[in-house]
Amino acid sequence: MPDSAATPIWIYDTTLRDGAQMEGLSLSLEDKLRIAHQLDRLGVPFIEGGWPGANPKDVQFFWHLKEQPLSQAEVVAFCSTRRPSRTAEDDPMLRPILSAGTRWVTVFGKSWDLHVTEGLKTTLDENLAMIGDTLRFFRDQGRRVIYDAEHWFDGYRANPDYALKTLKVAIAAGAEWLVLCDTNGGTLPHEVATIVRTVRSVMDATVMDATAKPGWSESALSMANPQIPSPKPQLGIHTHNDSGTAVANAIAAVIEGAQMVQGTINGYGERCGNANLCSLIPNLQVKLGYRCVSDEQLALLTESSRLISEIANLAPDDHAPFVGQSAFAHKGGIHVSAVERNPLTYEHIQPEHIGNLRRIVISEQAGLSNVLAKARSFGIDLQKDDPACREILQHLKSLEHEGYQFEAAEASFELLMREALGQRPNFFDIKGFQVRCDMLPINGGSSDALATIKVAVSGDEYLEAAEGNGPVAALDAALRKALVNVYPAIAHFHLTDYKVRILDSGAGTSAKTRVLVESSNGQQRWTTVGVSPNIIEASYQAVVEGLEYGLLKQRVCHLFEREEPPRSANPR
Repeated sequence: MPDSAATPIWIYDTTLRDGAQMEGLSLSLEDKLRIAHQLDRLGVPFIEGGWPGANPKDVQFFWHLKEQPLSQAEVVAFCSTRRPSRTAEDDPMLRPILSAGTRWVTVFGKSWDLHVTEGLKTTLDENLAMIGDTLRFFRDQGRRVIYDAEHWFDGYRANPDYALKTLKVAIAAGAEWLVLCDTNGGTLPHEVATIVRTVRSVMDATVMDATAKPGWSESALSMANPQIPSPKPQLGIHTHNDSGTAVANAIAAVIEGAQMVQGTINGYGERCGNANLCSLIPNLQVKLGYRCVSDEQLALLTESSRLISEIANLAPDDHAPFVGQSAFAHKGGIHVSAVERNPLTYEHIQPEHIGNLRRIVISEQAGLSNVLAKARSFGIDLQKDDPACREILQHLKSLEHEGYQFEAAEASFELLMREALGQRPNFFDIKGFQVRCDMLPINGGSSDALATIKVAVSGDEYLEAAEGNGPVAALDAALRKALVNVYPAIAHFHLTDYKVRILDSGAGTSAKTRVLVESSNGQQRWTTVGVSPNIIEASYQAVVEGLEYGLLKQRVCHLFEREEPPRSANPR
């Protein structure tokens, strides 16, 4: 095993290319640029931007990066080896790669004889020629080359002699990195470790001859980025998660000497995804002592994970290791009490190292420790001997018994706590509302809803109506319309998620319904809850509390403690 403290690991992110192949994921040009700059902030040294020429978006991406250059990362163009029965110089597929203007090019080639004969429909010798010719072509054009050995582990198991020949050809042609790819994701960690160990021994015997050739001189690579290692072939690993072991496989390869790890943020990728860099980076750096990024950059990991999921318009995985919202959440009262005394009792690392936070979850399993910890997180001074503390705990358990779920709606719990302590501002009072929903026979039977609502603010009443594509949307729009002139901050609030669960399905149409509403002001998100046998009533509770909490977070309450809310010119 190498001395991890002295071994840098070069992170190679392929979110913009391999990750974008995930079903349901579509990135615009602007999305790709924003992600690239965030990865640059995170300290990722290699960012694979795409395959120039494969589509107009990837071509434009490389052009735009010339106008918006990255501060430290190398952007990498990706392509395959030349096609059979032609030269690399005559293959038009390779010309856009040069036009992209990147210093580094990643070329993938076939390692598995099955893919050569069945996929490429060519001979094993021609495949070797394709690898060597393509890599030499890019080297002759002044590019530095990473060789991705596609389907390496399957190819090695099927025909080890031929698979090793493909690597020897790549070394002789000037590849600086040889990346072993578990493209089908079917290899297990112990197999990865054994095969990588064998490859290292073969490379040690092969490199001495290859590096003696003139093409390996340092002067030939004067354009190189000084941050990148010297041009001695090194091993990398690229794993897919079809067996659920992508992260473990990558770690096994690093322990056996791989120094480049390819993966994607949040594990995005085709089928079951790629190795998740949000798990790999902290495991390698915090647990094993390798150096991937600076400590300051490591603290951006959680932010990067969540920002990129927002850009990709995919819900973050709350239970993701390290960066998930629940990764350092504690629910049981005994757990909370222990963590309050010493976090090591239930946390494997300090969440601050990767930019995450400890969370104390409130539920019917909570104890006084949960309530006190949540009060501190809300900025509320609550002592254990305060009678309100037990009142809050009992009220919590009673409401959870009725069907409320405060672990998923912490905004509602903060309002509940402040109400018990007499600290809940009264921003407005609902005097009544009506919702009418008409089913339209056209457009596939869509519904059109109209909501009317009357609210009172400091003695003034406001009556407004609004339409929506459903009763909840209409109710939300009417309430905002009635309040926005009094509380302008509401104009920046919007619903981001709406979830409904039937709690006692055996009761049929009389079943109790729980509604969770997620709201946002563009910078923060919060969730509120409502419970009722009437889904409209449950939705109303959650929507109203969502607005209340948003106003609380905007600290509008402090303004209205000093003066009355502005009066409408035409109160209704």
